[in-house]
Amino acid sequence: MEKDQKSEQKLRSAEWFGKTDKMGFIYRSWMKNQGFPEHLFDGRPVIGICNTWSELTPCNAHFRDIAEVVKRGVYEAGGFPLEFPITSLGETLMKPTAMLFRNLASMDAEESIRANPLDGVVLLTGCDKTTPSTVMGAASVDLPTLVVPGGAMLNGKYRGKDIGSGTDVWRFTDELRAGTMTPKDYLSAESCMSRSNGHCMTMGTASTMACMVEALGLTLPGAAAIPAPDSRRKVLAQLSGRRIVHMVKENLTISQVLTREAFENAIRVNAAVGGSTNFIIHLLAIAGRVGVELTLDDFDRLGSKIPLLVNLMPSGKYLMEDFFYAGGLPVVLQEMKEHLHLGAMTITGKTMGQRIEEAEAEGHNPEVITPFEVPLRKEAGIAVLKGNLCEDGAVIKPSAATPRLMQHRGRAVVFESIEDYHARIDDPDLDVDETCVLVLKGVGPKGYPGMPEVGNMGLPKKVLAKGVLDMVRISDGRMSGTAFGTVVLHVCPESAIGGTLAFVHNGDMIELDVPNRRLHLDVAEEELARRRRSWQSAEPLANRGYVQLYINHVQQANKGADLDFLVGKSGSQVTRDSH
Repeated sequence: MEKDQKSEQKLRSAEWFGKTDKMGFIYRSWMKNQGFPEHLFDGRPVIGICNTWSELTPCNAHFRDIAEVVKRGVYEAGGFPLEFPITSLGETLMKPTAMLFRNLASMDAEESIRANPLDGVVLLTGCDKTTPSTVMGAASVDLPTLVVPGGAMLNGKYRGKDIGSGTDVWRFTDELRAGTMTPKDYLSAESCMSRSNGHCMTMGTASTMACMVEALGLTLPGAAAIPAPDSRRKVLAQLSGRRIVHMVKENLTISQVLTREAFENAIRVNAAVGGSTNFIIHLLAIAGRVGVELTLDDFDRLGSKIPLLVNLMPSGKYLMEDFFYAGGLPVVLQEMKEHLHLGAMTITGKTMGQRIEEAEAEGHNPEVITPFEVPLRKEAGIAVLKGNLCEDGAVIKPSAATPRLMQHRGRAVVFESIEDYHARIDDPDLDVDETCVLVLKGVGPKGYPGMPEVGNMGLPKKVLAKGVLDMVRISDGRMSGTAFGTVVLHVCPESAIGGTLAFVHNGDMIELDVPNRRLHLDVAEEELARRRRSWQSAEPLANRGYVQLYINHVQQANKGADLDFLVGKSGSQVTRDSH
């Protein structure tokens, strides 16, 4: 590669490797102990490969191989790839919840990118929180950045039928508790569900996040749906390595892609694919990092009337492998193009409209991806509720709910904490029937802390025994994107800080009216005022380290549950050059 003095001066990495003094000697010499030859320091773009690999994050356990393929593409385009690790967030193993550490991982990504001689970044993402956390961190620095999702697992196979991660776990667990599935069969299904590399193959949060970054324009076309074991996932990784080098030369930074129009596109696409409610909390946090004004009302206004086009669990019956064979997200974008901002820029250097036109996407299975005019459901986007029980909002996913329960009035059965819930839910003396409303407190951002995915509470055993599969459930927590049911989530303000949810008592009547976007606690204001006066907040569950920092600074769900001091873009300038 020939040196281009003009481009070298523009490269951020030249502040390290382009120096001819003592520090330049140190920067290059210590890197050479890895066997890097002299010509790699000649002024070519240095590309950081941000790897969320970990054996404790099973969804991302194949990322070592993906990183090597990305490096091939970077070398091929004349760049210098350097892989680095950050905190990995595994949804299935981390306690108390991976969401507690999303902001920590974003800080790790942000500071690792800023502190090192990088001109552009490739984010390797897969499991739920690894995508938003890395995008949040990269957005705060604002270098040329693209995302390579790791892909979903192959379809689960159990007794001749496809089974989906998460979605069928909840179903099998209810059947086991109801006595209609044996422990032996339950254990057998466990091995049949997760049979390859990759993240959940339902339209859970991981798949939703993959669709989110593609809809935002942060990936190459088609990136969301390619299964993890498919060779085309490696092709995408190599082409992404090539593309990031050109993005550096074009100075196409992430903030040029993450515009208001891109966020609106993502909201509409999320509705069409039946994406997770977690999408809201993560997109709000990303928007906060780049200074785009986004509110809960935007999600209802822009997405709630969009039809459901993708027939995937938990809103439908198919899985991500089928979605890929049917044409993937490019087909959805093609069907929706009249409802998208086609002028939004993407990491390809082309607009969303140009990408759609060039892709010439063709659907291969109308049962999996329906035409826009003949959708699975006419209105499928996440609905935002307001009322005296959630002054700052709450959310529900209609496509995963029971239609007859979307307007419901019932008696509250209250659990003061997740421990209280586990202790009493199967008590035969619990005063509950299928018309009741289950209320769970203390699982919001500050109260838990971390806002776990427990909002889709399992139903009482005595109700399951009647064959009832759904009830209205309300909490200030979240639920897995793989889950289903008439579940009201993200109640704001949360109970731990004195939101109205804290004052709900057993026997209170609650009215849910999704068509009219209303969630109402039928208790007189005078009585609520009396309950407020007698209420005392619980003691914080941590008094040191990151968790204490989180409790002290986390914002509410309607603002993305980011830490207040992380909101806003800080840029790529290193704070101080001590050399």
